[in-house]
Amino acid sequence: MQQRRGAIYLIVGFSLLSGLITGRTFFFNVTYVFAGLLVLSFLWAWSSANWLRLTRQTRARRAQVGCYMEERFTVRNTSMLPKPWLEIYDHSELPGHHASQIVSNLNSKAMMTWSVRTLCIRRGEFLLGPLRVVASDPFGLFEVERKISATSRLVVYPATVPISSFDLPAGLLPGGEALRRRTHHVTTNASGVREYVPGDSFSRIHWRSTARRDRLVVKEFELDPLADIWIVMDAERTVHVGEYNPTEADAHRLPWETDSRFAIPPATEEYAVTAAASLAHHLLSRDRTVGFATCGQHHESIQADRGARQITKILETLAVIRARGTMSLDHLLTLECNQLAQGTTVIAVTPSTREGWTAAAHRLLRRGIRVIAVLIDPESFGGRPGMRHTALHLNSVSIPTYLIRKDDDMQMALTRQRS
Repeated sequence: MQQRRGAIYLIVGFSLLSGLITGRTFFFNVTYVFAGLLVLSFLWAWSSANWLRLTRQTRARRAQVGCYMEERFTVRNTSMLPKPWLEIYDHSELPGHHASQIVSNLNSKAMMTWSVRTLCIRRGEFLLGPLRVVASDPFGLFEVERKISATSRLVVYPATVPISSFDLPAGLLPGGEALRRRTHHVTTNASGVREYVPGDSFSRIHWRSTARRDRLVVKEFELDPLADIWIVMDAERTVHVGEYNPTEADAHRLPWETDSRFAIPPATEEYAVTAAASLAHHLLSRDRTVGFATCGQHHESIQADRGARQITKILETLAVIRARGTMSLDHLLTLECNQLAQGTTVIAVTPSTREGWTAAAHRLLRRGIRVIAVLIDPESFGGRPGMRHTALHLNSVSIPTYLIRKDDDMQMALTRQRS
């Protein structure tokens, strides 16, 4: 392109100089023709890059590892001139997301659409965009670039595995009475009535009070006495082993859809996140009240609740959490469980073999808080040994343990306790 443009510059200069020396009209006509060609080519290239409308539509701003994310792109020519050549580059951060496209021969007022379907192979929050458009003229003399800076964010949730059963200790109910805590969920404990507001479900209407007061009245509920469950995930930097940075080739190597066993990235952090997400999904789908706590880049604590909004909160936290924390699991358990009531169940997910957190778990037992340990064996990932001893010690103080090693079937590992 530079060589062609340089040749035309040379012709324009030579013909103009020849016209000035000889005074012949022919040389001036040649100068005007090639100078006009340069101006026309530049304006054509500029209009091709700027007189267009480019949109991207993402089907959902939430996805999950092992699932597909779909985007639809539309480019529309808003000028009267055809666009012979467009290069559209996408600079999204999502691994394996190739949305760049070459558009040729886009006629006046015409449009072109294409769709991109990408397998999500890594959890996290990713930027979609910006886009860059490169256009040229029909003669290939100029190239104009335009950047479309509009961006959006995509959150990829961690994968979850189906758990057929997970044995929870019976726990101790706080006197068998309703917890004096209002909830928007329907429970067996009705605490009173109030006037209907838009958005209330018709199933909550108290018809007797409605008939008596001649206006819609709904019931209010309190939480039932079933004990809360807290999932506490260890995200301390020094206890985790392995690091996973997936590439495009991993999308073809990992058996996401063809194998019954889910391929979890070979890092204790990813195993811990998958285990915590799977347990939260399993318990919340059974209408249990679940809280979550961890300390990675910063301290995260999600108060115990139930329902679809709670699993969304937990999965969004697990999507972006990284094992970069400095708080040990024993300090995290002491901080989070200080105010928990008797009968609460705490599920600790950790690859740590230190004795400090096992002592903290024993102290919780003495306070009437039931503890379950989900252990990620770091030795199977090439890390420190000692998890067998930790599991035996926990069993000796009546703490149920689930031991997960590298390449284990997590669905089976979270169903069978270690005896």
